[in-house]
Amino acid sequence: MALTRRLEMQFTNAAGRRVTLAVVEPRDNVTADEVRTAMQTILARNVFTTSGGDLAAIAGARIVARDVSELNVG
Repeated sequence: MALTRRLEMQFTNAAGRRVTLAVVEPRDNVTADEVRTAMQTILARNVFTTSGGDLAAIAGARIVARDVSELNVG
C-alpha cells in the first residue's frame, strides 16, 4: 500500500479556463501562506503560458492524497 500526495495549484488563464499545476510529494508541513506566495510569484513573473493565454488569477489550491493498493492477479 502506498500513500501519495500532490499539491494542486489552480489558476485561471486569460481565456477564463482553469489550469492546474501539480507538485508531487509536497512537504508535510507546507502552509497555505507558502502556497499563496508561490502562486503569486508564478503570476507576477509570468512563468507559464497555456493554450488559453497567460495565467491570470489564483483559483484555489489543494492537497490530494491517494492510497494505492496493488493486487497480485498474475
